[in-house]
Amino acid sequence: MADLILDVKDLHAGYGRAEVLHGLNLKAKAGSVVTVIGPNGAGKSTLLNALMGVLPSRGKIDYQGRSVVLNSLEERVMQGIALVPETRALFGTMPVEDNLLLGAYRQVRLGKKDSTQAIEEVFTLFPRLKERRTQLAGTLSGGERQMLAIGRALMSKPQLLMLDEPSLGLAPLVVKEIFRIIDGLRATGVTILLVEQNARAALEVADHGYVLEMGEIALEGPAAELAKDSRVIDTYLGAARKSAA
Repeated sequence: MADLILDVKDLHAGYGRAEVLHGLNLKAKAGSVVTVIGPNGAGKSTLLNALMGVLPSRGKIDYQGRSVVLNSLEERVMQGIALVPETRALFGTMPVEDNLLLGAYRQVRLGKKDSTQAIEEVFTLFPRLKERRTQLAGTLSGGERQMLAIGRALMSKPQLLMLDEPSLGLAPLVVKEIFRIIDGLRATGVTILLVEQNARAALEVADHGYVLEMGEIALEGPAAELAKDSRVIDTYLGAARKSAA
């Protein structure tokens, strides 16, 4: 399909001899939000790390119609792929604005050295970061650190943004705000691959969903349909959601 930005087939990846992903297939249309939900240990983070080139893998990974299997992490960044890891990986002793500027690495390499507009766009999405632009990243709240991590990734102007558990450890009100922002990013044209344990929030914001269990895709389909699937309801959404359906 011409509008596919990501086409993954028969993907195997893991750590040393321990294979975690066993022939996984996944697709993402350009400009869509695709979510991968599943329990701890299912292989969700392994999937993102393999797609980013952090982990070795075998199988097919086509991005924008071309294979990136042999490409390094840096090459994938330069091609427009960005990952916000579960750890957020911020530089705690550096101010918010400096953390953001580090995210502009790809744009600088492409010859676009003025990051002013990109920073202002991030501050428009995350007004709280603008208020704290001189504050050390390590002193931010959990929600603000997550905003900063996403903002830093957006500084590279990615075509594919991968988010690993963006709601992890955050209060419910902050989670709601983070997912509102993810939904709003859809309008910018960026494709989002969202790995998340909060299945309810993820399926509400996504266009398409995959259920990953034991390194294999157990279910897939339009997110709205998965949210009504009895197996998904029983395993991931709880009885309250089932009674309301």
